[in-house]
Amino acid sequence: MKKEVQQSPSAPAPTIGDNAYHRIRSDIIFGYLPPHQKLKLDQLRDTYGASISTLREILNRLSSEYLVVAEGQRGFEVAPVSVENLKEIAALRLLLEEHALEQSFAAGDMEWEGRVVAAHHKLAALEKRMLDGDKSITELWKRYDWEFHQALISACGSKVLLETHAGVFDKYLRYQMIALSFRGDIAADEHKIMRDCALERNAKGAREVLTRHVQGGVEHALATGAIG
Repeated sequence: MKKEVQQSPSAPAPTIGDNAYHRIRSDIIFGYLPPHQKLKLDQLRDTYGASISTLREILNRLSSEYLVVAEGQRGFEVAPVSVENLKEIAALRLLLEEHALEQSFAAGDMEWEGRVVAAHHKLAALEKRMLDGDKSITELWKRYDWEFHQALISACGSKVLLETHAGVFDKYLRYQMIALSFRGDIAADEHKIMRDCALERNAKGAREVLTRHVQGGVEHALATGAIG
């Protein structure tokens, strides 16, 4: 399942460059373009349907997001991964998400509660299927995981905070996809507790669970041995 760009009714239609950027970015995050893979412009043109000049612009943009490495005259490659980088990304995610949780829990209304409950319902259904051994839905599960955490902080009142968190979450998600990290009942229970904390406006409890959730995710990803 490839990531689709959502457009509002008044927004202009996405360009070929827009579509190529989102597709390449998604393919890096979800592991279709793995760490260190050389990004040859001729091959990318055939795959993503954008011109060489547009692709150079896209790869430079992704380089500024630390998802691609520009190698001067040698071209581009997918950014590497490391234990240290994962830990830094996880710490930054916690910093942003804990602050956003506090703001969102204080400002959230009934519509926000509905978003949280709906997002958790979808995530819980996918987690049950994962627990039953269905590995074909890993990418969709992680999309619903993102939707749930985004719903929790969606009432924080800061577009900049939400956008910054989304960028950091994507980098964290990339590591989870590389390690195929699923903690089973533990993670599912933590999501349920965070949902309940949201409905009770228990920001302190949610922050405590979130800390365990993210730190546990890092430990589990590292234990797979996929990140060296």
